[in-house]
Amino acid sequence: MNNAGRVSIQKLRALGGLAGVVLLTVLWLLWLLRWAPGAIPAPQPTLTILIWHWPFANRPPELPSNTCSSYGVTHCHLSTNRSLLASADAVVFHHRELQARGARLPLAERPHGQPWVWASMESPSHTRGLGRLQGIFNWVLSYRRDSDIFVPYGCLEPREGPAPPLPAKNGVAAWVVSNFQTRQRRVQLYQQLAPHLPVDVFGRANRRPLCSDCLLPTVARYLFYLAFENSQHPDYITEKFWRNALAAGAVPVVLGPPRATYEAFAPPDAFVHVDDFGSARELAAFLTGMNESQYRRYLAWRHRLRVRLLGDWRERFCAICARYPHLPRDQVYQDLQGWFQA
Repeated sequence: MNNAGRVSIQKLRALGGLAGVVLLTVLWLLWLLRWAPGAIPAPQPTLTILIWHWPFANRPPELPSNTCSSYGVTHCHLSTNRSLLASADAVVFHHRELQARGARLPLAERPHGQPWVWASMESPSHTRGLGRLQGIFNWVLSYRRDSDIFVPYGCLEPREGPAPPLPAKNGVAAWVVSNFQTRQRRVQLYQQLAPHLPVDVFGRANRRPLCSDCLLPTVARYLFYLAFENSQHPDYITEKFWRNALAAGAVPVVLGPPRATYEAFAPPDAFVHVDDFGSARELAAFLTGMNESQYRRYLAWRHRLRVRLLGDWRERFCAICARYPHLPRDQVYQDLQGWFQA
């Protein structure tokens, strides 16, 4: 090879080396920009959450593309289109439909590694058929604080502006109940309270149903509301506490989990817990003996906090996207029944 050929090869090698250095430099700069403060973040992919059967409904609601954005969750798409099973980032199954066998688990068509979510807001006392769901679900959506996707029935958040005034109180205690069974502790406690405390009972059980728009104005006229849960389980605090009592402006008298659980959600002086009293008569005497100053202390939280109700299943399902990056991909509930009924 002559000298000119050797020079050309050397030039090509030099140019190749220079190109490699430039490429590495560009990649390094891109890496720096990726992690530099104020750098433009990489586009976040939109997650698709497939709801296999909409809870308690034959037809799902409209689910426009901005559904989750309205709840403060971005890059999240809810769908009930089952043809998306192969591509969905997670699939949700509501237990009531599984319990009634109105929804079938598509086990044979399940893509490998796809997270499946078991969803329920009912208590263990009203949940059946968990034994046949072992080793299927990766994540749980429920009111339990130890759920993968924790969605309580309500919460308190800072209030902006003054609290709305409450109407005049012209009744002592109210209770709205549809399922009245003497074996339930709440019914037994009511029967013990009734001789000592004036309680107006509404709902189908007493043939005094209240329309959805009538409940809060009706309860607001009472000093107290019997926020008695139908069963007592960890973290099971439902709309009876959040909507029927706190949102209505009545002081809740609670029967449910221990006081410490309620205090994890609300100020300790925002409710009266039945476990603080030795008998129903003692509880009734405390309620009826309360003067106006003592009563107002139970409503003081309203000046700094407001009730936010979390009863919309769309908001609950959007919470899956918010939690998605933090959830374990290899987790499987081998004993879902044992976990939920613990």
